[in-house]
Amino acid sequence: MAPAFFCHSACLYSYISLVWSIIFYRSSNKKYYNCVIIMAEQYLIYPGNNLTTGATLHSEGVNFCIFSRHATSVCLYLYENVDSKTPLQIVPLDPSINRTFFFWHVFVDGVEAGCVYNWVVDGPGDTKHTGYRFDHRVAILDPWARAVSDKLWDRAKAALHTSHVKHKKHDVTIQNGSEAANAIRAVVVDNSYDWEGDEPINHPLEESIIYELHVGGFTRHPNAGVKHPGTFSALIEKIPYLKELGVTDVELMPIMAFDEQDLPPSSAELGLKNYWGYSTHSFFAPHPRYCHSKNPEQHVREFRDMVKAFHKAGIGVILDVVYNHTAEGGEGGPTINFKGLFNDIMYHLEEKDKRKYRDYTGCGNTVNCNHPLATRFIINSLLYWVKEMHVDGFRFDLASVFSRGEDGEPMYNAPLPWSIEFSQTLRATKIIAETWDAAGLYQLGTFPGFRWSEWNGRYRDTIRRFIRGDKVVIGEVASCITGSSDVYKPQDRLPINSINFITCHDGFTLNDLLSYNHKHNDANGEGNRDGHNDNLSWNCGVEGDTDNTDILALRQRQSKNSIALLLLSQGVPMLYSGDEISRSQQGNNNAYCQDNKLSWFDWKGLETHKAQIRFLRQMIAFRKRHRCLRDRRFLTGNPRNGSNMPDISWHGLLPDQPLWSDDNAQVLAFTIAAMDANDTHLHVMINMADHHNEFILPTIPGCNWYRAIDTYLASPEDILPPPTQPWHKNHTYVLHGRSVVVLEGSVAIGENGV
Repeated sequence: MAPAFFCHSACLYSYISLVWSIIFYRSSNKKYYNCVIIMAEQYLIYPGNNLTTGATLHSEGVNFCIFSRHATSVCLYLYENVDSKTPLQIVPLDPSINRTFFFWHVFVDGVEAGCVYNWVVDGPGDTKHTGYRFDHRVAILDPWARAVSDKLWDRAKAALHTSHVKHKKHDVTIQNGSEAANAIRAVVVDNSYDWEGDEPINHPLEESIIYELHVGGFTRHPNAGVKHPGTFSALIEKIPYLKELGVTDVELMPIMAFDEQDLPPSSAELGLKNYWGYSTHSFFAPHPRYCHSKNPEQHVREFRDMVKAFHKAGIGVILDVVYNHTAEGGEGGPTINFKGLFNDIMYHLEEKDKRKYRDYTGCGNTVNCNHPLATRFIINSLLYWVKEMHVDGFRFDLASVFSRGEDGEPMYNAPLPWSIEFSQTLRATKIIAETWDAAGLYQLGTFPGFRWSEWNGRYRDTIRRFIRGDKVVIGEVASCITGSSDVYKPQDRLPINSINFITCHDGFTLNDLLSYNHKHNDANGEGNRDGHNDNLSWNCGVEGDTDNTDILALRQRQSKNSIALLLLSQGVPMLYSGDEISRSQQGNNNAYCQDNKLSWFDWKGLETHKAQIRFLRQMIAFRKRHRCLRDRRFLTGNPRNGSNMPDISWHGLLPDQPLWSDDNAQVLAFTIAAMDANDTHLHVMINMADHHNEFILPTIPGCNWYRAIDTYLASPEDILPPPTQPWHKNHTYVLHGRSVVVLEGSVAIGENGV
């Protein structure tokens, strides 16, 4: 029985629908003349409603609803399964019955979860002047779909229709089955799920240690030892490793359904595919390839199982999301969903020729984020992932696009970022911006809103230069280590606004940062033209792999220096998966298309790089043990409450004499005061020169220094937890070249010091 709010009786509406289908397909509109006519009704249909977009499952059936302001004819296509050649039923929508304002809707009685469907939408042309891209030859994927199947997808064939020029060999209507070879299809999902009391964790930012990983690459290696490699399910099996490592949150590279076929032809010819996933087409659906079930209806459940498992282990889940562009690309890209429904609304188009797309992303199109409909679409997507999928945060790719108005110009009071910031549902959710776009807009420290954390590219570049041994302004290094106050404090922001990182998915791995002076991207098929040319890297004397023990020792030390500085810095540290096992991409700094061992996490590294993993684990534990490294407020040099000791004091080789005015300085030291009785004072000394330097230690009444960290020493002496730390009785400490030393201050425990 259909819900009461569908006012037409089943018999009457079915009769109207049947008559309408005959009239609709036998109309004078010749482009439908040769279509296969399906007049036998499989399901009873009702007007439906516009209360919710997408496919909403009820006990009696499914309400289907999409938005298209300028569409003149809309059909719902129902399929028996994801690879059916022809539709099970075609449901034409009557604009006088099935349209409310600009929403098209229909209720199909008896349809259950697992139903496969698409839309066919037509409307006015003249793309140059209107921006409309309606095409009766193309099957449209529901933008609000909760699950999708790309089993039949063929991007190259789909792109043939984008020019709106009659193709003599390919001008076929979708009703005769031609679209079955290339369409992505939506699947109705049952949203019920037993969360067992789970809620988003939302660790405080100052307590967070983020670990960026690729869902597929983390477990696809043959030696991963998991049941379903490359899936959400496999990731669950690796939670014990992540928990032992000590990270608080995982940041998953894009997991929303994306187009793996979206890459340059030269790369596709090599058999490569879009591996990273920054080519989203469905913003409510998990990526099918990360699910082991062949039934798309189960994909939502698999993602939820993963989130629930992470939460049981105390680890939060942050999604890397891509709302700045879509997989539909530019003028030559395929129509997947938005182009065929509201192209003129969803994208920035050139004013004089609306066939062309403004490209602020380097990916062919740019989402018109601050149009009310696009803003609402993005907000609803975020709310869905938080309320229904329990994620703990989002990292927004090329987020500066969010601050571009409908004319493409930057605007500080842009609706989208402020709407995200002020959302009550998202108020405890981590929101992290990549504060630049491909058109040169750079907003580090000035991104609209105050709660937003930002990927701190300045931190990355400054610390890379410093570790490389460049002659940098030592004050810039000091600022980065203490939360980039010069960037954030003038805007009344906090250290937690800074996401500190040295490596991430985009660029060299940590091993390659220390092993290559130049990128080596030939395997990508683009003639080594892709990827950044200036990586601020240093190969330590030999390009690439080497057997030279001195160079290998230096690289290992530089790796420890990088990890140490990152985890000693105020702000929020982010680690890149695989750096703890010295994962190499053989100098490829843009491995977006390398779904192979070049990108995968090699689990044998847990045995071959035990010392490196131990150092990272101990550094994370060290950070967690010292509240003074996780201050929510900027350090000022003034005493903390109830103390006569400054919260931080700066030094050079001599106490209280930092080398601020020396542009060639490669040494820095500082002392951070304990925050409470459970904390201890810390004294940090950094020597990035090639030669050793002797530092004179500060004297603090009642405080003795114990060696916690010395990156020059071999494991396990390079980092020691209490009470195994040796007492350093001398008033000086000699740092070897390119090393970091940290002393913990405490009351003397005996005469066995050094």
